[in-house]
Amino acid sequence: MTRELVLGNAKVALADAIVDGWIGVRDGIIVEVGRGTAPRGSVDVSGDLVIPGLIELHTDHLETHLKPRPKVHWPETSAIMAFDAQIAASGITTVFDCIRAGRDADYAPQAHEIVSLITSLARASERNLLRAEHRLHLRCELTADGVLAEAEEAMAQSRVDLISLMDHTPGARQFTSIEAWRTYYGGKSGLREDQLDRLIEDKRTMHARNYKRHRDAIVDMAHRQGISLASHDDATRAHVDESRSDRVSIAEFPTSIEAARLSHEAGIDVLMGAPNVVRGGSHSGNVAAEALARADHLDILSSDYVPASLLLGAFELARRIEGYGLAKALRTVTMNPARAAGLDDRGEIVQGKRGDLVRVHLSGDQPVVREVYREGRRVS
Repeated sequence: MTRELVLGNAKVALADAIVDGWIGVRDGIIVEVGRGTAPRGSVDVSGDLVIPGLIELHTDHLETHLKPRPKVHWPETSAIMAFDAQIAASGITTVFDCIRAGRDADYAPQAHEIVSLITSLARASERNLLRAEHRLHLRCELTADGVLAEAEEAMAQSRVDLISLMDHTPGARQFTSIEAWRTYYGGKSGLREDQLDRLIEDKRTMHARNYKRHRDAIVDMAHRQGISLASHDDATRAHVDESRSDRVSIAEFPTSIEAARLSHEAGIDVLMGAPNVVRGGSHSGNVAAEALARADHLDILSSDYVPASLLLGAFELARRIEGYGLAKALRTVTMNPARAAGLDDRGEIVQGKRGDLVRVHLSGDQPVVREVYREGRRVS
């Protein structure tokens, strides 16, 4: 059966401009984008903005639904559905769910937990329980002893679409400030100062033992299986050189303007957190995403730990930076992440692309998601 959707009386967010017009979708695909008055029978969106569905490459927000309190493990399908509903309500139609491989101080997954979660995500999708399209992003903590076995298990269980190369060693990358590391991990773990001291030494020992051999092995696995790679928290020229050597395509959350600039110049897409934009800076004291946008070193925003920040972050860039423009800001959450992830069928309102659309109402400076469509079907 043919399914048709026409949204009229809209401000349509094209790749390089916002125009008054309408959008026609048939069987999940955009078949026409017009200017001016829409055909009869269209849905009148009352002058609201219609943008492409947002594309989220890095969110670990699912973890808060799975473990909402210490020692509480919520049923996986229920947690996934709640997470998915929040994702869709935020205007996100394609989401890369972060699944961790390798223990860290704030999260310690077991191999069987990873397999169980991946299986539950796949079953929820097969049963048509999910509103957004979910893809798998494997976050590999390179210094952890068990990361190789867990990564191999995850890749054997399901298709992995993106792998990030993580290193949360105290004194390096995201946590060049030991005090920032203590504040973050102490707050999450509740460990005493003497316990944190021992953990610092343990993590440094693990880095010396594991980092290089684990990174080499996981990079090799990714390239053999055609999986895109992301670096994480690059801070120095040496980090960027390592990323270039490993043929990384995305630089997630570079911590310095130098690392962002060098990555951008090397053709590596620079991804920063939308919460960083909304809050006006990094919670770890690293470079501000807005500063990178002003220097034209920012390509992609990620909601990271707050799904609603993705849309708000794009609007904040357009509002705060003179001459930046809303069309360019929206590309950081639509077209650019689609391109970086190799998804050439979405991320733009143009004939032939997927009918993933979001109706956004502006209340002052606050964007409000009113309707969300995935392949022409309303999901929120």
